[in-house]
Amino acid sequence: MNVKDIKRKMRKQQKQKLSFKDFVSTGSTLLNLACTGKPFCGFAKGKYYFLVGDSASGKTFLSLTCLAEASINPNFKNYRFIYDNNEDGALMDVQKFFGQGVSDRLEPPSIDDGEPGYSSTIEEFYFHVSDAIEQEKPFIYILDSMDSLSSKDEISKFEETTDAYRRGRETTGSYGDGKAKKNSSNLRRLLTPLRKSGSILIIINQTRDNLGFGFEKKTRSGGKALRFYACLEMWSAIRSKIYKTIKGKKRQLGILCQVAIKKNRITGREREITVPIYHSFGIDDIGGCIDYLLGEGHWGIKGKVIVAPEFEFKGMKEKLIRHIEDNRLEKDLRSIVGDVWNEIEDACALKRKKRYE
Repeated sequence: MNVKDIKRKMRKQQKQKLSFKDFVSTGSTLLNLACTGKPFCGFAKGKYYFLVGDSASGKTFLSLTCLAEASINPNFKNYRFIYDNNEDGALMDVQKFFGQGVSDRLEPPSIDDGEPGYSSTIEEFYFHVSDAIEQEKPFIYILDSMDSLSSKDEISKFEETTDAYRRGRETTGSYGDGKAKKNSSNLRRLLTPLRKSGSILIIINQTRDNLGFGFEKKTRSGGKALRFYACLEMWSAIRSKIYKTIKGKKRQLGILCQVAIKKNRITGREREITVPIYHSFGIDDIGGCIDYLLGEGHWGIKGKVIVAPEFEFKGMKEKLIRHIEDNRLEKDLRSIVGDVWNEIEDACALKRKKRYE
C-alpha cells in the first residue's frame, strides 16, 4: 500500500461517525446524556468503559442494566453477554430485574467441568477476554470486579511467606500484586480487537479511601492504564438513601446514585447526574427524568402537584408515573429530557467565530 492509499484510508476512517445503531442505552436517560449528549445512546460499540464506585453505590446495577437494554435492541441480537462475576457479590434475581432475555443469554467467561469459571487472577481475566475475541462473535463483557482479582505474583509471594513462616524463617516485604503493570501491558492490546469486533468491555472497580497526599478523598487500585485507555470513566457514590414511612417507621427503599463522568472521549464533557435505584425495582428512569425536569424548572410543582404541560397533566408524582406508563409516553419523556439537557448545553457553549474552517 503506497502513501496515497494510506492517506485515503485515513480520511475515510476520519469521516466515519458513530450512528444510533452503534450505541446501547445504559438504561438511564440522564446517564446516556452525560455520556453522549443523546437521550437514547449510552455505550458505543467497540469501546472499553471504566466504572469506579463506592460500596453499594449501584455499580453492578448500572452495568447489568445495559445488558437489559442490549437484549431488546435488535442491533445487539447476536451479542454474547459475558458476566465475569469473580466477586460473587451480585446475587439478585437476574430475570426479575433485567428480564428473561438477559437471564437466557447471560454466561460466565468459561465452563470448567460443567461449572461456571470466573477469573481469579488478572492473568485469567485477560485470557478470558482473549478467548472471547477469538470466537469472532461480538460481546459485552463485564468484569465485576478488578479489585477481586489476584495475580501470579501475589500468589507466589503468599506461598513464599507461608512456607517461610512454617519453617520459622523471615521473608522480604511484599512486592505488590503487579496488576498495574499487567493492565498497562495488556489492556492496550484489547483496544483494536474490541473496535474491530464491535464488542464492549466494562471493568468495575471499588473506591478506596485516599490515605496519602492530594485533594481527592477517594482513590482506587489497578494502575493508571485503567483510566488512560477508557472511552469513559465513571465514578458512582451514594448521594442519599430513599426512605418511605411504613407502619410508622422509616424504611429504606433504595438509593440516589450520583454518577460523575470524569473522562469522556465522546463529548469531552465532564458531567454529574443522579439516578434513583430501588432495591425492589432497579433503575427508576421515569422517576429520575421527572426529578430532573422539576429540578431544572422545566416542569412546575405546587405543593405536591406536578404540572406537566406536554402531557396535559396535573397531579402527584406517582400518578404522573402511572400516566406515562399506561399511555406509553416513556419515549416522549426521554425526548423532552434530552431537549432540556441540550438546551442547557447549548447555553453553556461559547458563541464565537470558528478559528479553523
